Amino acid sequence: MDFGATIGYGPPSKAEFWIGNQVTGEGFRESHIAFAAPDRAAVRAFFDAAVARGAQVLHQPRLWPEYHPNYFAAFVRDPDGNNIEAVCHQGE
Repeated sequence: MDFGATIGYGPPSKAEFWIGNQVTGEGFRESHIAFAAPDRAAVRAFFDAAVARGAQVLHQPRLWPEYHPNYFAAFVRDPDGNNIEAVCHQGE
């Protein structure tokens, strides 16, 4: 899937890995890497495991209705400064 400066890799109907250009700031800018989780429990497990290992909390697991009604995600910062997300697109 191609959205201009952002490209999604995976099956044609649903990309699983996205890469986009740096569009703000100069120099280092963290990467945003998002992984699809099979359910909301997996998003919570990802978050708990990452925080237990010292990841900085960016956003605790919650719904993000501004993306779509079932977008449930958590975000942490890894040791290199990257934004890592686990996201589930399914309802409860």
